[in-house]
Amino acid sequence: MIRGIARLTTTGSCGLATGENMEVTRVVVNGALGRMGQEVIRAVVREPELKVVGAAEKNVTQKYLPLADTLELVPFSSDLESLLTNCNPHVLVDFTVAEVAMKAARLATKRKVNLIIGTTGLSEGDLAEIEQLCRENGVGAVVTPNFSLGAVLLMHLARIAARFFDHAEILEMHHDKKIDAPSGTAVNTARGMLEGRGKSFIFPKTERETIPGTRGGQIQGIAIHSLRLPGFMAGQEVILAKAGETLSIRHEAISRESYMPGVILAVKEVRNRKGLIHGLDALLNL
Repeated sequence: MIRGIARLTTTGSCGLATGENMEVTRVVVNGALGRMGQEVIRAVVREPELKVVGAAEKNVTQKYLPLADTLELVPFSSDLESLLTNCNPHVLVDFTVAEVAMKAARLATKRKVNLIIGTTGLSEGDLAEIEQLCRENGVGAVVTPNFSLGAVLLMHLARIAARFFDHAEILEMHHDKKIDAPSGTAVNTARGMLEGRGKSFIFPKTERETIPGTRGGQIQGIAIHSLRLPGFMAGQEVILAKAGETLSIRHEAISRESYMPGVILAVKEVRNRKGLIHGLDALLNL
């Protein structure tokens, strides 16, 4: 641990160490002890162009957080505002919950810090506020319910296919600890399909539903079914149909590593953007 401690002593807090490249993108992770937060830290550490300079969590019992796979320590605090002030990051990555993410967005944009938000449950009003905050402070934000490149491609393909089918249903599958249903990815997939089709889908009415809710929820004719089971991490299947044929588009995330290429892409790109980017589509040129 000598190298990490010496580094902190030299910098005084979380400033640039002697000889550090000024072009490195400095990152603070909010929700650092969560499953996604830990994965983000590991991914950022592996990137020579990026550097974790601070970490925030709701309950903190130590002053510094050891970085995975390194001998370095970074400031660790429940006071996000102080981290943003003292660590001078370029980007804040947030995987928390909607209420916490919005508080973080207000603090970060005020200090000219760009945002990456993977938190689900943000409302249209929340997104509008983030857009306004970014414009007022001249920063960028990437907000997306799913950073998996495969999931983004599924949504893109489903949007294209929606023009050619009259019926559609979505089956989304997540682990049993997920707190919301349906998933933000499923909702955004349905909205994208409706935009691609330009009108509602046909939803066959069931004359007798012996168990209420069996047909799932519905967004303008698209039935959405949510599975919550141990063994799943995250997955989704879109099934489109018309007379005589069906088309299924399926994606499954096997580990949280699948989200990291999308997160890293967003962290590297957001400093070059202004305003809100909702979803990875724009960054992938889809």
